[in-house]
Amino acid sequence: MKTPALASLLLLCPALVLAQQEVDRAQNASPTPGNQQLERVSVTRQQTDTDLRRREPVAKQLYGREELDKYGDTQLSDVLKRLPGINVSGGQLRMRGLGGAYTQILVNGEPAPPGFSLDNLNPQQVERLEVTKAPTADQSAQAIAGTLNIILKDAPRVVQKDLRLGLAYASEKPVVNAGFTYGDRVVGGLGFVLPISVYNWNFKNELDGERLTNAEPQPGQLRQHVASEGRDRSHGRGFNVSPRLNWKLGDDETLSLQGFFVDNRFRTEGDNTVTRLADNDPAYLPRTLDETTRNHGTFSAQRLNLQYNNRFNEDRRVELRAGAGSGGADFDFDFEGRGGAVPISRTTTGHNRNHQATLGGKYSQYAGEAHTLTAGGEIERRVRDENRRTLENGVELLPGIEGQPFNATITRTAVYGQDEWEINKQWSAYFGVRHEQIKTQSEGSSDFAGSSDFQSTSKVTTPLLHLNYKPDPKGRDLVRASLTRSYKAPDVQQLINRPSINTTEPLTSGNTRTTPDRVGNPNLKPELATGLDIAYESYLPAGGLVSVGVFHRRITNLIRTDQPQLMTVPWAPTQRWVITQINLSKATTQGLEIEVKGRAGELFPSLFEPTTALSLRASLNLYRSSVGDIPGPNNRLEGQQPWQFNFGADYRMKSLPITMGFSAQIAPDFDVRQSALQSQETLASRSLDAFAAMQVSKQDSVRLSANGLFQPRQGTRVTFADLQDFTLSERKPVAWWAVNWEHKF
Repeated sequence: MKTPALASLLLLCPALVLAQQEVDRAQNASPTPGNQQLERVSVTRQQTDTDLRRREPVAKQLYGREELDKYGDTQLSDVLKRLPGINVSGGQLRMRGLGGAYTQILVNGEPAPPGFSLDNLNPQQVERLEVTKAPTADQSAQAIAGTLNIILKDAPRVVQKDLRLGLAYASEKPVVNAGFTYGDRVVGGLGFVLPISVYNWNFKNELDGERLTNAEPQPGQLRQHVASEGRDRSHGRGFNVSPRLNWKLGDDETLSLQGFFVDNRFRTEGDNTVTRLADNDPAYLPRTLDETTRNHGTFSAQRLNLQYNNRFNEDRRVELRAGAGSGGADFDFDFEGRGGAVPISRTTTGHNRNHQATLGGKYSQYAGEAHTLTAGGEIERRVRDENRRTLENGVELLPGIEGQPFNATITRTAVYGQDEWEINKQWSAYFGVRHEQIKTQSEGSSDFAGSSDFQSTSKVTTPLLHLNYKPDPKGRDLVRASLTRSYKAPDVQQLINRPSINTTEPLTSGNTRTTPDRVGNPNLKPELATGLDIAYESYLPAGGLVSVGVFHRRITNLIRTDQPQLMTVPWAPTQRWVITQINLSKATTQGLEIEVKGRAGELFPSLFEPTTALSLRASLNLYRSSVGDIPGPNNRLEGQQPWQFNFGADYRMKSLPITMGFSAQIAPDFDVRQSALQSQETLASRSLDAFAAMQVSKQDSVRLSANGLFQPRQGTRVTFADLQDFTLSERKPVAWWAVNWEHKF
């Protein structure tokens, strides 16, 4: 057995063995003479994430410190991938199997800064996570799949001093991570918290690829069969800090200042050996090419938010917010191809800068004994400046287009109103309506007419209705239903009419339908979705949960890639195949979501004693979707897998201060018909994470963890309906091992 597999079994097996030992010990226990008297013991259970979830007026999943700390993660994406109905693919957060653009990410209730990645944030900076599947009026409705709201750390009620040091290994050499949190309440109603994290990463993947081009060649064209193998390595370092200052001005009046700062330095390196064959030309000798890629750069983001809260009396309160931020990225990408008839050297350099300012406020007032009315508004302005340039063998690849400055201004305004209505002891309702407008304006210098200048305005009104029903007024169970409208606005890259060149084929010789260039479409409209969500939530006495839900979304103006078109273009001397994105008519998606979690003795009383310190959890998500203007089969929404299964367990030993557990995620391979011409198969994925934590002393704890065990090869295979051409890309990721030490002062 390989070392990683053996180590993972050592982490996992003791949990189930020790759990059974605890059951046997409880069954064999008997009272001893002289110890017959029972003392009265009072047990008070603290509020859990499940308790807070039950009290929310709308369907919302909450995850606090227990979930954030469990595996000692240094990247928030690793925490999220274990949560029900969520997966992280290529750094993008996906909910309900839908692509990242369908999922809204907020930081303290406001849109995450441009370029923000979940890998940029350490879980130690986070107070809790809020996952909402249906939109609410006080947050942007750009959330067809749902919303993740990341709440950063708040000032503690008592002094907090935590130091964390970690050592991790994935490949080649170990890396060090560290974090420190200091928070306190001082005189004058002033409180603060200062969480700081520094981190490093070092990953390596094995790569394999295969491509068949011009499988049905025209006269004079080569049918080329290309195979490649190699590796890529990503490494870098960064830090983030999110200080917060709270000032209690009076009994019901507070002022808070929240900062958020991220800075990364990254570098990726890749080496490929490519073998190129020409099947239809005996005179064409096989060629072996050596390709190397190097990419390095920086990313940074800064944001400051000021918030004022005042409760004038028991019936009225106001909240005012203002924020400003900036950030940007720089990169240098180099490609070298050696061994061909003509060596290729390609260099791309670029940078972008983003500036953001926001204002918002809302006013709430009780109306009678059953209604809470809220009205508010927001305005956000973002400015993006960008420049990019590509040289191929020292010559400008796109003269007059790239290398020219480009900027875009996005202005978002919104007004909303809502009513939270306590109808009676069994029924409650949430009514809301939100009107949001997004105006995008772009300007740039270019010899290519129309490549940069455009203006786009979208307006969306989203009515919302959430209902809660308690079958037993004194019980804990709930039936939740939501009828909502949400949308997804096209981003700047989809709108801007600047070409992106497919460099597989040189500009001088033309390309094929399977290797097209790409341009944006400034006429794109927002996708609109009408959604229905129904769920039954049963809350168990000891803190467990059983939830069964269904959802349906009907999407109009779906944005999808159009068929390749052969056209005369200003950036090449020959005609080129070009693709763009268009609005299709409609699509539907629906699914079943099942979640179970709780203590083993509560979920399976016939198998485990109530005192067994074993917690179990599992979730099963089934998804179906259909795109109206694309022929079947498998005309599903982009990237949506048919199902996803997560399961895990945690066990706390009684004889030793040790907690251990595991979490597994499984999804099948699946096909997506992307257009009438093209289909994409995504390979199956599975992953296993495990941890073991020991409380060494009152102040110190040590945690061992393994992330991404038993992962198979991941990748995609693109095929075509009327061509034999295909492209296969695979990579073999490696597991991430870590040891973390935490000291509480």
